[in-house]
Amino acid sequence: MLHCSKLFRRLFHALPSAPSSGPQPWLFIGLGNPGEKYQSTRHNVGFDMISTFAQSLGISMNSVHFKSHFGEGEFEGTPVLLAKPQTYMNLSGESTGPLAAYYKLPLNRVLVIYDDMDLPCGVLRIQPRGGHGHHNG
Repeated sequence: MLHCSKLFRRLFHALPSAPSSGPQPWLFIGLGNPGEKYQSTRHNVGFDMISTFAQSLGISMNSVHFKSHFGEGEFEGTPVLLAKPQTYMNLSGESTGPLAAYYKLPLNRVLVIYDDMDLPCGVLRIQPRGGHGHHNG
């Protein structure tokens, strides 16, 4: 299995480029559920990925912004916004929508990371749009 920071680099380079008018931020949202009950479970893989991305990029996640643990930084000259909504997963839209709106980001600049029980553990799927993945958020 790829180390998480290497996975992030591959993921980032697979994303479409920003328009030539300057780098537009990417908003990476990692879904999970707050609280000790869910720590280190597959259900919180989104939280874990964002934490690892933040650490590998030297981004502090100590801010709270729109009901999320939040951090800002750069990757290879492109601004990145990282968020871990502190609502339960099925209510994550309460945080994700306002974050995208506040930063005036089109939905094609928002990447949501979450577990999908239909995929085997360790498999990554990137798709431009999709269904709810058995989540209601």
